[in-house]
Parts: sequence; C-alpha cells; structure tokens
Amino acid sequence: MKKILVANRGEIALRVMKTAKKMGIKTVAVYSVADRQSPHVKFADEAVCIGEAPSNQSYLLGDKIIEVCKELNVDGIHPGYGFLSENSTFAELAEKNNITFIGPKSHAMRVMGDKLAAKETVKGYDIPMVPGLDHAIIDIDEAKQVAKEVGFPILIKASAGGGGKGMRVVEKEEDFESQMQRAISEATSAFGDGSVFIEKFVASPRHIEIQVMADTHGNVVYLFERECSVQRRHQKVVEEAPSAVLTPEIRKAMGEAAVKVAKSCDYVGAGTVEFLLDENKNFYFLEMNTRLQVEHPVTELITGIDLVEMQIRVARGEVLPITQDDLQIKGHALELRVYAEDPLNDFLPSVGNLETYILPTGEGVRVDNGFEQGMDVPIYYDPMLSKLITYGKDRNEAIQLMLKAIQDYKIEGVSTTLPFGTFVFEHDAFVSGDFDTNFVKKFYSADIIKEAQTKEAEIAALIALKQYFADQEVLRVPTKL
Repeated sequence: MKKILVANRGEIALRVMKTAKKMGIKTVAVYSVADRQSPHVKFADEAVCIGEAPSNQSYLLGDKIIEVCKELNVDGIHPGYGFLSENSTFAELAEKNNITFIGPKSHAMRVMGDKLAAKETVKGYDIPMVPGLDHAIIDIDEAKQVAKEVGFPILIKASAGGGGKGMRVVEKEEDFESQMQRAISEATSAFGDGSVFIEKFVASPRHIEIQVMADTHGNVVYLFERECSVQRRHQKVVEEAPSAVLTPEIRKAMGEAAVKVAKSCDYVGAGTVEFLLDENKNFYFLEMNTRLQVEHPVTELITGIDLVEMQIRVARGEVLPITQDDLQIKGHALELRVYAEDPLNDFLPSVGNLETYILPTGEGVRVDNGFEQGMDVPIYYDPMLSKLITYGKDRNEAIQLMLKAIQDYKIEGVSTTLPFGTFVFEHDAFVSGDFDTNFVKKFYSADIIKEAQTKEAEIAALIALKQYFADQEVLRVPTKL
C-alpha cells in the first residue's frame, strides 16, 4: 500500500495522514470548498476539491471519491469516522475497483449497522443483553403491549441509526404514544427508516466500550475499555481509559464478550463493542461501531499502540503483531472533545472566526486538532474543533494535567466546551469516579459556569486594582536635569 486517500476532513484526516507518513505511505486529501484552507489539505501529498460545502455535495459523494482514487492510483481508502465510514455500499464500491477499504468487510458493517440484526447475530454467543423486543416495529398498539410486558421505564430506539436520534425514554404508560410517534418521526427524518425497537431502560448505567482489533487470519484481541458516561444529548463529550470502576474480572469478561461479538460477524480491523454497566456491575451488549472511534487516542496512550497503523497493517493482510497476553494497561488517559458549542446555551453550535487559537503543549498533553488561528468554523459539519487528551501515571495526574491544559488552550471568536470540561474534571462525582450517564442531567447547569466565570472576572479585577494601587505607591524620584 503506497498511497492512501483519506475520505474525511478535520482532525481525523490529519491524524490518519500523520501515521501514513510515518509508515512511508503517500496521502491524498479530499476537501470541500469550505475546507480549502484546512490543515489536512496542506499536510497531504495531494489534495482534490470534490464539491461544495454541504457534505451531500462533497464528503458523501462515494462515486466521486472512487473516481479520484482511480485517477491518482490510490491503493487504499481510510474513511475516518462519520461520513462514509460505516457505509457498506461505499466499502463494496472500493473493493470492486481494487481499492482496499481500511475497515471491516461490508457484511460486518451491514449486520452491526442494524441494532436488531446485531442482537440477532450475537444471540448465540452467550452475551448478556438488555431485556426487550427482538424485532423492529412501527405499529404503536403492538409496541405499547410490548412496553407493558417489558415494564416501564422503557427505551425506544431507532433500529437504523445512533447518535441519540430516534431515541426516547418513557417513564409512564400514558406518555408512550406521543413519545413513540416522536421517535418514529425522528428516525424517519434522520435515517430514512422509521422502525424502532423497545428495551428495558437501565436507569443509572455507565457507558463502557471495548476496543477490538482483528486480522484476516482469525486473530482477535481486545485493547481494554473506555469509559464514555459523560454525555450531552446521548453524545459523548468526555472519555477515559481505563474505567475507574471495572475490576480485573469484569474487564476480562467484557473483553472476552467483545471478542465474541467480533467473531460473530467475521470482523476485520478496528471496532468498538459498546456495553451498558448497571449499578450492580452487570453488563449488557448495546451495539458495535464498525470503525475507528473518536476517542481512540485514550486507548493508544494506555496501550502504546498506534491503532491507525494497526488498521493499515491489517488491511494489507498482515498478521496482528500482538497477542492478548502482550497487552497491558499502563497509566491513565482522559479526552475532552472540544466542540464549537455554547455550554451556556444548551450546547448549541457556535460558528464564527477563530480570532485566537493557541494549543496547549507539554509532557502528557496531546491535541488531535483540525483548525488554525484565523480560520472560520463552518456550519456544515460536526462542530468538533479538536480532541484534548492528557496522559498521566494515574487518574489523578491525568485530571490535573487536563485542568492545566484546558487553562492553556486559548480560543477566542467562538464559544467552546472548554469551560464545561473544567466543570467536569473539577466535580467531586467525576473525581471520585462515582458517576453514570446521568452526570450532566444530575449535576450540570449553565448557571454554575456563569457563576465561576463571574468569580474569575472579579478576582482578576481585584488583582488588577491591587497592582494599580501598588504602582501608585512607588516613590518616583525626580530625575535631575
């Protein structure tokens, strides 16, 4: 594999290209009109504009991306995450044109891309699952009967997608019909498929995911867990590895379950198996993400393994160079997704110009970044600017490094999730490890950050005033002429 096209943008495109360069592989960037000045475009050996700013006129044009690959003699495509990364049709199109898709085969993508098909596939592997419906449904009366049998509270989930879309928690029977209709409508709008399924709502779970890597020779390993319980609108904001609550026994059981899930669909490459962990430390299979995850850096730091390099080696047909016995956890890593969102206004996207954009540096600090000072933050894509990652010998050191790195990260021109990050990493519940997916709902309000910012401004004003008075008291001796 001598040349790879990265079918993505921003921080993940740049991150993949850096590993490819390290491996001596040439890279091709594709970009939209809105991204012509982006760092990933400048970093690549070759770059091709594939369309206008909206993603359906650029980054989602699979046929056009394949044509670029053929014109430039590209050997492989790395899809990153989002866009076409879990599109089985695109993966098949690449293979038909003798271009290696750096990811799983289309069969695994199709099976695991449908939550119900995934549950059916892993059912025979003795993997714990949340009680609920084992088929998709759109009939409200039938669904209501199922909900009664499962017992409230229940969770309605879109069968065809994720990211919190088409998802509704229903506490009481009288709310069921309206919530069901909303879930179907949202699922139809987001995925073109209104089918949903119903399962028991696990009230206070932790969101734990296991990183797996599989080669084409039947070898599968798990690279331990990531804790992803701090979320807003069912989407992750803070991740860490390892989890503060898993015992070695539970970690091993979850890891082995994740390997079984991968084997159930003949998985190849990097994948993530997601689980819910309840308050009694029982875990339940949730879904499998058939791609590299946003939060993969925390796994890289605690294992010392470059997951993108491993993806490329597996795609080239190489045998995994590690066994399960070779893997061990060393240290602790945290990640904050730095979104251009306003945490004081319900995390709504904040677009504008990055008037000041200075990254933190130092030992134990990593920033996977896709922007530069002076760039505009476009409205067309996910608002993530970067991922701020810290690594320490233990969890406390990683937290302290993170708080300092947030302080050193200078951004002006847009609102970001940096102040929210400070709130999380200073909070007693997070520091103690005693939290779940309800962290934001339980503890966070915009008023807390506003109050903290007001206090900081008052302290800064007092310091400035004190310095002013000190300067006035300095004896100034007239200079003789």
